[in-house]
Amino acid sequence: MTAADLLTVSPLIALTLTAVVVMLAAAFRRSHALALRLTLGGLAATFGTLFVAASRDARAVTLLVSMDAYTLFFIGLLTATTALVAILSYQYLAQLPVQPEEYYVLLLTATLGGVTLVASTHFAAFFLGLEILSVSLYALIAYTARRAAAVEAAVKYLVLAGATSAFLIFGMALVYAETGTMTAAGMRDVVAGLHPGAVVTIIGLVMLLVGVGFKLALVPFHMWTPDVYEGAPAPVTTYVATVSKGAVFALLLRFLLPVSADQGSAVFLALAAVAAASMLAGNLLALRQDNVKRMLAYSSIAHLGYLVVAFLAAGERAGAAVAFYLVAYLTTTVTAFGVVTVLSTADRDADHLLDYRGLGARRPVTAAVFTVALLSLAGLPLTIGFIGKFLIVTAGSGAALWTLVVLLVVTSAVGLYYYTRVIVAMYVRAPEGAQAGRTAPGARAATGAPAVFTLVALTAFLLATGVYPQPLLRLAEHAVSVLPWP
Repeated sequence: MTAADLLTVSPLIALTLTAVVVMLAAAFRRSHALALRLTLGGLAATFGTLFVAASRDARAVTLLVSMDAYTLFFIGLLTATTALVAILSYQYLAQLPVQPEEYYVLLLTATLGGVTLVASTHFAAFFLGLEILSVSLYALIAYTARRAAAVEAAVKYLVLAGATSAFLIFGMALVYAETGTMTAAGMRDVVAGLHPGAVVTIIGLVMLLVGVGFKLALVPFHMWTPDVYEGAPAPVTTYVATVSKGAVFALLLRFLLPVSADQGSAVFLALAAVAAASMLAGNLLALRQDNVKRMLAYSSIAHLGYLVVAFLAAGERAGAAVAFYLVAYLTTTVTAFGVVTVLSTADRDADHLLDYRGLGARRPVTAAVFTVALLSLAGLPLTIGFIGKFLIVTAGSGAALWTLVVLLVVTSAVGLYYYTRVIVAMYVRAPEGAQAGRTAPGARAATGAPAVFTLVALTAFLLATGVYPQPLLRLAEHAVSVLPWP
């Protein structure tokens, strides 16, 4: 590999070196603040190297990864999201009886796995990135090991992720045995030329989709989601809901692009059924949830269903809708779970609906941030969520996916109900008694100032992009233009 090639893959190198530096710094000096500064500095350096990589002509340095515009777009998105999670994690970890330095190492290695996923063009890089991401998440979910719920959530995720890996690697083996391909380009050719007689290939492809479905928490592979979201520490839940899912979906678009070309194929119909079931089940199961983290977990299932609708709509317009909606979903979800993180205490996370009763009077800024995030998730106008859903509806209509489009609109209206429940609770007077305001968020207003400032900045982004989405939309269109659309 030449020096020019190293410049091309410099984002991967910078992120790897950041994890190593933070680990070595923790070995020589225990300092939570230093670990955070090194993490943010390394992520900023990684983001800066994206411009270096973008200036290079050779994008496919090896058969395993490609550093094209699509990859760089999602590396930037995942890197920025990880930085936000790290900032939100600082005060949360400071109040817990844990050593926080290793947390940032795990956060960086998980992000390295996600970045490898979005850059991968080969089954080897695909599986390597997925395992780096998954192994880091096992430890992150159980990081507050003194909480029984966190350990339980980590064990559930470990078992299901292990089963997922088995499905994925066996599916890869079947596809390779039958077709002799392990590359993204070869996989796209296989999918485009799939016929009913290719039984082994179809079985392998189905097993791959089952593994991806588990990672994305699509119905019927969603059962782990509410338990893991509820049991994991609030900032880790934020990470699982955003970076890990965003990386896997970006990979799905690269490897299985031709699925949308044939609306009569079995794979297309299966994914359409999964999208419909995810939108229905996610919104209906969230309706009566009093646990905010579980409600957002079921909501995330529905949002991934919306993304599958855009995935199934063919053309660059649909691809731009996927990229834009992923930005909208990640930033809005970070904002929503960030509020949960800010309001959490050393004893427990602020995950019950009663914790938000009267929040508008106690913490008006935090309540306003949460209100905007929930309205964006609901897809109301003047938010980035509305623009994202509008693009998906437009792409779905252009591809004549009328059933899925109507279902998306109807289930979005259903989702507005449970988002409104939380908003109403925040602006209703808290009941008298010990349970009202039991997380005592007002006591942490001064110490959580950086996190609150971050949430306010995110809220401004959600509103600004909802009013003027053109720059982000152009960036998304440029990113997906490099994909070989059918």
